[in-house]
Amino acid sequence: MKGQDYYTPAAAMAIALAFKLPTLRKNWRDPLLRSVCALLTLAGAIFIFAAPPTIAAVNRWTGIPNFSAPLVYCLITAFSAACLVLIVNWRGGPPEETRRVSRAWILGYSAVIVALTVLFFLGDTPVERLRDFDTHYANTPFIRELIALYLVAHNVAAFVMVAMCWRWSLQVRGWLRVGLVIIVIGYVFNLCYDATKMTAVVARWTGHDLDWLSTSVAPPVASIGANVSAVGFVLPLVFQRLSDRWQYWSRYRRLGTLWHEVRTSGPTGVPGVRMAWWSAAELRMIQRESDIHDGFLHLGPYFDPSQRDDALARALGAGADEDTARAVADAAMVAAAVRARAADPEGRVIGASEEGAPPVTDGPRDLVRISHALRNSPVVAESRRQAALSGR
Repeated sequence: MKGQDYYTPAAAMAIALAFKLPTLRKNWRDPLLRSVCALLTLAGAIFIFAAPPTIAAVNRWTGIPNFSAPLVYCLITAFSAACLVLIVNWRGGPPEETRRVSRAWILGYSAVIVALTVLFFLGDTPVERLRDFDTHYANTPFIRELIALYLVAHNVAAFVMVAMCWRWSLQVRGWLRVGLVIIVIGYVFNLCYDATKMTAVVARWTGHDLDWLSTSVAPPVASIGANVSAVGFVLPLVFQRLSDRWQYWSRYRRLGTLWHEVRTSGPTGVPGVRMAWWSAAELRMIQRESDIHDGFLHLGPYFDPSQRDDALARALGAGADEDTARAVADAAMVAAAVRARAADPEGRVIGASEEGAPPVTDGPRDLVRISHALRNSPVVAESRRQAALSGR
């Protein structure tokens, strides 16, 4: 693999991290988000510092032959710890227990990093090896233990990651499940990377030469695994955002009929806040709901519970379910109140009974039902007609 073959997955990690950072800024206390961002950061750093051009540059800057080797191995070990901490936080549970287990993994892998550093300086690696350090020094005292230690630590983390993400994917649905399955596939490639590296190193221990597994097979397998994992981390976030925005815009649009119905119910109309064209869909939806509730306040004195009861009975008699019938009844009362308010431009109607409260009592979701009923219900249309006739 050439330098760009390492830098490409590093760029993929950076893109994945870029998608996560806005969420992290809003919820920086969330240990799960911190774990994901740490994992993506370390994954990108591994590919940057594992690239042969970077290895040569670091060795040259430090003046120590093969200094890049323990640096990359320590990054891989820290990455393994990030995987395990992510799993612990993803699994959830009592916060104190989650923090305790996370700290245990961090301390354990920190000890491994210290051991790797000590083993490197105890060993002797005088000849710079940019691509085959693992196999070239596989039989060198202390360096042999260093190589085995980092491979085992990485393998344990990859195996647990696969098991945990697969189990989690069986308990969830939607894009989160798709993302978890993709992450599992990516970490299966990581397990294959460990297998090829270990096979090449063990071959050296037994007097055989399978260096090509370490130098030609393992790097592209790791690159594929990193890119696939990055997609798994990004996909649920991107599509969840798109789904949320679509739901906001859909709700905003479906509330349009009700909004137009009540927005002019006040003496001078319900004042609206001017929204910039770039305003978020969620903000627009909230503003529209606020306008509707303001309209209900202005219409309160004109609400007639008897009209609502009559509309409810007719909707139920037509075969509507209870929730739909209630929405139709509320819509009919709103429509009649709008007509009554229009027939009283000077606002002579004063006071409102307790029963003349806003018709929505089951939460904001009813607003969409009411809006739909205003547009489509024949019962509401009949209430409008009767209100118009009585106002003449």
